[in-house]
Amino acid sequence: MRRISALLAIFTLNLCILSTLPALPQEKPPTWEVCFSPDGGCTDAIITELNRSKNAVLVQAYTFTSAPIAKALLNAHKRGVKVEVILDKTQRTQKYSSATFLYNQGIPVKIDAQHAIAHNKVMIIDGETVIT
Repeated sequence: MRRISALLAIFTLNLCILSTLPALPQEKPPTWEVCFSPDGGCTDAIITELNRSKNAVLVQAYTFTSAPIAKALLNAHKRGVKVEVILDKTQRTQKYSSATFLYNQGIPVKIDAQHAIAHNKVMIIDGETVIT
């Protein structure tokens, strides 16, 4: 549990440091896409990005209930993409959740039980794409 807190602190510190760095010229300017749920295309947009992943997918989420996204994470894992997931402690009491599904498929799933609620919902794909 201390490791999860340490990872979250490092992640936050890195974000603070990166936000203060001067912008460097980029070959390709960043793009933005906005979608809303339900029925706003979010699931399809997330699955598209997961299907493009090549190296790593890091997930932090309060709860995880999307079977199509869980399957896309599993497919990435099967392609050799490093997939890691941190979820809120409420996932421990679910009878069979996506957390259980991912864990049973060999994907590392950590439970954040140190905080009252881990309500973030973030994916970082290949260190370049952020979904929140």
